[in-house]
This record gives sequence, C-alpha cells and structure tokens, in this order.
Amino acid sequence: MLLVDDQDLVRSGLRRILRPRDGFEVVAECVDGDQVLDALAEHEVDVLVLDLRMKRVSGIEVLRLLADRPEAPPALVLTTFDDDELLSAALRAGAAGFMLKDSPAEDLIRGVEVVAAGGSWLDPLVTGRVLAAYRDAPRAAATASAEQELLTTREREVLVAVARGRSNSEIAVELVISELTVKSHVGRIFAKLGLRDRSAVIVWAYDHGLVRPGG
Repeated sequence: MLLVDDQDLVRSGLRRILRPRDGFEVVAECVDGDQVLDALAEHEVDVLVLDLRMKRVSGIEVLRLLADRPEAPPALVLTTFDDDELLSAALRAGAAGFMLKDSPAEDLIRGVEVVAAGGSWLDPLVTGRVLAAYRDAPRAAATASAEQELLTTREREVLVAVARGRSNSEIAVELVISELTVKSHVGRIFAKLGLRDRSAVIVWAYDHGLVRPGG
C-alpha cells in the first residue's frame, strides 16, 4: 500500500488504522503527488490511499497520470472536504472509490480491502450528490432503454455486482461462475455501453436505477 498525503498526522493516523496485523503493509509514503511515480517505480504497490488536495501535485493530477499506465494500482481517494465537484472529478479521472477522512476506521479498512481486491467503494454519505455532479446532461429515456437491451441477463447481473463494489473474485463466488468468465463479462459491458472503467459502470447503474445509494 502507498499512502499519499501532505499531512504527517494524517499519514500517521492511517498507519495506525491500516495495521500489519490486519493484513495491511504500508510499503511507502509520499508527502505530495509529485513523488508518486517514483514510489511506484521503486515499490510493489497493490493500492493507493490518496489525498486529493496537496500543495504541488493534486490527487486528481496523480490519477490522470496513472490513467495512462495499465499496470497502475487502483486508488481510494480521501478528502476532508465535502466537495462534490472534487470527488466527481476523481471518479472521472479513474479513482476506484472515495471516502471522507472523518469516516469510521472500520469503513476505511473495508474500503481499502475492497479497492485492493479490484472493487469500488463510494462513501454513502455523499454518493448521491457526487454522482449528480459526475453526470453529463441527461440522456433520452429511449436511449437509456436501448442501452439496457444491449446487455444479456448475466451481463446485467455482473454490472449490478460491479456497481455494488464487488471485486471480480467476489462476483465469481456470488454468481457461481469462474473469475475469467467475470472478466469477460466486464469487458463486454465496457464495450457495449461505451464505458472505460468500473467507476463509470457505477454511475451508469445509478443513473439507470439498477442500484441506489445505500442499497
């Protein structure tokens, strides 16, 4: 795990919560976004815990840099600000999830676990507003209906599971199919709906009423 935050106290608090005895290992820390690429080149990292507001290079800029690197680890972004536009920008930039810094420790632990496993985590306290800020102009109902018709029943099941934050391995267990089959379904969902990542799948599912905040 790589911690990226410009406040020493915040990083110290994260280390105390994300302890080795609970299965976490902090392999490196960065005090600003301009250190992230070097840290990733030096260490094997399976998840980033990333602050959004930093002095030199913001978390959003880090996410944009990582978007061009297919081997880059997923990122759970943290913010002390109830800033819908900032968090929606993080989703657009490819964040696997977001969480407010004053969230309970157990939520942080679960969020990191889910994102590290390939899932998505959206803080339910702000999910509705963040998704509203993320969306483009509303599309016609006929177009939305036609999009849903592109998916098979199994693909819709996988899409809903992705939108609920399940990793591929969890979806495989839930639907009693292989993880390779899940990956194939996810790839077809991306292609059919014109989506580029799991965050976009989440927004699509919320927009079409397949899942709801807290549901």
